[in-house]
Amino acid sequence: MEFFTQDRVPILEALEKMKIARLVPFDVPGHKRGRGNAELTEFLGDKCLSVDVNSMKMLDNLCHPVSVIKEAQELAAEAFKAAHAFFMVGGTTSAVQAMILTACKRGEKIIIPRNVHRSAINAMILCGAVPVYVNPQIDPALGISLGMSLADVRKAIDENPDAKAVFVNNPTYYGICSDIKSIAELAHEHGMMLLADEAHGSHLYFSDKLPAAAMHAGADMAAISMHKSGGSLTQSSILLIGDRVSEGYVHKIINLTQTTSASYLLMVSLDISRRNMALNGAKLVDNIIDMVQYARDEINTIGDYYAYSRELINGDSVYDFDITKLAVFTRSIGLAGIEVYDLLRDEYDIQTEFGDIANILAYVSVGDRLKDIERLVSALSEIRRNYRQTGRKMLKAEYISPIVACPPQEAFYADMESLPIGETAGRICSEFVMCYPPGIPILAPGEIITEEILQYIQYAKKKGCSLTGPESMDIKYLNVMK
Repeated sequence: MEFFTQDRVPILEALEKMKIARLVPFDVPGHKRGRGNAELTEFLGDKCLSVDVNSMKMLDNLCHPVSVIKEAQELAAEAFKAAHAFFMVGGTTSAVQAMILTACKRGEKIIIPRNVHRSAINAMILCGAVPVYVNPQIDPALGISLGMSLADVRKAIDENPDAKAVFVNNPTYYGICSDIKSIAELAHEHGMMLLADEAHGSHLYFSDKLPAAAMHAGADMAAISMHKSGGSLTQSSILLIGDRVSEGYVHKIINLTQTTSASYLLMVSLDISRRNMALNGAKLVDNIIDMVQYARDEINTIGDYYAYSRELINGDSVYDFDITKLAVFTRSIGLAGIEVYDLLRDEYDIQTEFGDIANILAYVSVGDRLKDIERLVSALSEIRRNYRQTGRKMLKAEYISPIVACPPQEAFYADMESLPIGETAGRICSEFVMCYPPGIPILAPGEIITEEILQYIQYAKKKGCSLTGPESMDIKYLNVMK
């Protein structure tokens, strides 16, 4: 109907009406439109603080939306071609957790790639689901994990016909896409749900030049980070569901963990960004594609570096590639990705998304400019000229297949002891260890600690990766099951 046209922004419109009404605030937040915190108001501005408000009748309530938030979510569902959309103010972490908590109860299995974000394993700790890991294939030259092979998924389904869902990363941080359409069809043939972590793929919905978006490929649920590539504020995301999933049940699950004080700054940013992508997304994505291709071509002419793209496609574990991803292999200049990441930030004032053992990722999205791309290319050229090293011993492994001893929930809540990290080989880990970003665990609760993993952790730490997860902030100790 005409009321639901994509140029509408219901939450923004409601906030504008509220400002005109000049309400006297005897509710929270306590800064009272910024008057109670002058320093914060000066820093963020009157416009921001004036709409940092609490739920009220004219603004609806995210816990039980019946008016403007409901309308905004319906517009988002239409824009992304989903049956329903939920605004998430706890980031895509909360959306991923809602998907898994919806699909699985305690003791039920979920087929999942091991190179998932920690939010997925956290969800299994919360609900007691049992992971059936499908180890991703590896590109040995680049040292990156790829997608899930369709044959590997079929094998996991055949061996675990009682699993409730299949979980897919689409795309990975590096731009790798699995054959999500075929995996969805396979899951549905066996009565399983298909869940997609689409944190790095909100832009896929608005271009026919990119890999298939999850909901277009038949996924039942997809978690998308609008704040990553869609232009909304940090921590704002959307959970999309298809018509095979109960909207009411999903909403009930979301309300288990989502705040009752949802930020209108986050929600209005989702509303505005949805309108922008729905109306202008094709043009915006075309511009991103052009900028990244220009950068890729320029970087590949520098020498040694390798900015990879669709040439990686093999029809299976790399079924497709997101060409908006500017991932660059750096080990060929004798530097780990994290070393190039540090040089870009410290010497050139360029902040990339992450550096790992062998690659960097420069995240290019709706807000980037060509002159900034040129600055990045120039800096990479100088780094090669000034810092290139030969003959260094470089660690190649990016992904180590885990040995799972018990489910994450069992290990996380088990009796444990803290040991010096060098003395933990052969023990079962009861906490996480990961580089952040990207937040993919090197170790997760329930996995056996091996010498290879310890070597990787020490190497990553030595190179300057930001290691997180354990109680021991300096990563000198690990908690293991007794």
